[in-house]
Amino acid sequence: MLTLGVDLAAADKRTAMAAVEWLPDRAIVRDLVLDVSDAHIVEASERAEKVGLDCPLGWPEPFVAAVQAHRIGHVSVADADGAQWRRRLAYRLTDEVVRNETGIIPLSVAADRIAHAAFRVAGLLAMLAAAGHDVDRCGGGRVVEVYPAAALCRWGLAYRGYKGRGQQDVRHADLVTALCRAAPWLELGAFDRLCRRSHDAFDSVIAALNARAVAVGRAAEPDDEQRTVARIEGWIALPTGPLSSLIVGPEE
Repeated sequence: MLTLGVDLAAADKRTAMAAVEWLPDRAIVRDLVLDVSDAHIVEASERAEKVGLDCPLGWPEPFVAAVQAHRIGHVSVADADGAQWRRRLAYRLTDEVVRNETGIIPLSVAADRIAHAAFRVAGLLAMLAAAGHDVDRCGGGRVVEVYPAAALCRWGLAYRGYKGRGQQDVRHADLVTALCRAAPWLELGAFDRLCRRSHDAFDSVIAALNARAVAVGRAAEPDDEQRTVARIEGWIALPTGPLSSLIVGPEE
């Protein structure tokens, strides 16, 4: 099995992609690249069983409805103070599930800079669909939405403070070491240095591991009620087992 992980930025620059091959007793990072184009992602997806995209795959339904209503000048604020109404505009159902399960508050695709990457992913999903891939936003097809910080949290690893410069670079390198200790079956090989140098590269590896969790049934799926919304808004696939469960999957 081959899984692909993509840490998607708004442009090719800062977009990283990792390809991980899964063998019965180990996982090998076969490729890890930076500054990745949409065309490169689509091409690489042809060879992967599961593709983990670190980017919201949709927008909150109330937000979309409010924008449509505002376009014709008839927005109705349901709550007296507006606070709860604005929260429903800002966060998707899956964001609230992640918040409840991990305590991590995902970035708002409706009200934060991550929306720029979401604009890109909308076009990328269209390209993947045109190439014949199932892009079910619930994660049932080739593509699944992942959130590296939440995955790291679920796997008992540090998930805050490793992105950036200065002292954070040290924390990032320490996190790579911690991952290798927690998953001794993971072989970074020639890409070890790149993982330690670039948190974008590291996140793409985590995205590929998260994609594996989905592929072997070790990630949370939406229930029937949640699925109706998740098909539109997207669904973050939180891992449900330890890192070791990723290597205990169906025979390759």
